[in-house]
Amino acid sequence: MKILVIAPHGDDEVLGVGGALAKHQRNGDTVYRCIVTKPYAPDWPRVFIAKREKEVVASAKVLNVAKDFLLGLPTVKLDTMSQKELNDRLSAVVKEVRPDIVYVPHAGDLNADHRIVFTAALVATRPVPGCSVKKVLTYETISETEWGRNLHDFVPNYYVTLHQHDVDIKLKAMKAYHSEIRKYPHPRSLEILKTLLKLRGSEVGVKAAEAFMVVREIHFD
Repeated sequence: MKILVIAPHGDDEVLGVGGALAKHQRNGDTVYRCIVTKPYAPDWPRVFIAKREKEVVASAKVLNVAKDFLLGLPTVKLDTMSQKELNDRLSAVVKEVRPDIVYVPHAGDLNADHRIVFTAALVATRPVPGCSVKKVLTYETISETEWGRNLHDFVPNYYVTLHQHDVDIKLKAMKAYHSEIRKYPHPRSLEILKTLLKLRGSEVGVKAAEAFMVVREIHFD
């Protein structure tokens, strides 16, 4: 199968889907990644921008991404651009990859970029004739999803159970995004990331899992 994860920012794909992507790889699936935005000066220091570019490359190696789609749109400024432009950019990615499963950010995340990307991703994966997409899932991004509960709560109805190998790959990929890791008890600390995996696992009777919400699932003949 072909798997596509759409991330508003580099690291969202690891926080939300890192373990599942590792499991897909174990099962012989091909993983594609689309990172929608990147930081630009003067909003971010040039040193940080250069470091982030290296982190994106390093994380791709850990996740064994078959192809990266780096759209390069401005971080935290998607609300200043045409929704149609973003729809078209994501639609072009979906058309090229022809994925079976697409992972997208949650509609109720606090960060506006996440909500805008969610909407564009639904446009890009519309079930029109000839569409390859069989399943669309939203993922949780720790420090965004739980802080946006007043907007639209994240209520998991789909879980991916993880082996220790999958957990290790997720944590290794997160360490590639060194600039995003914070000290405990910040939600983006490695300790809390591990705790969330255990929590989601406990909800379905296993040691570790990632949780998702099903947007749409189609069973073709």
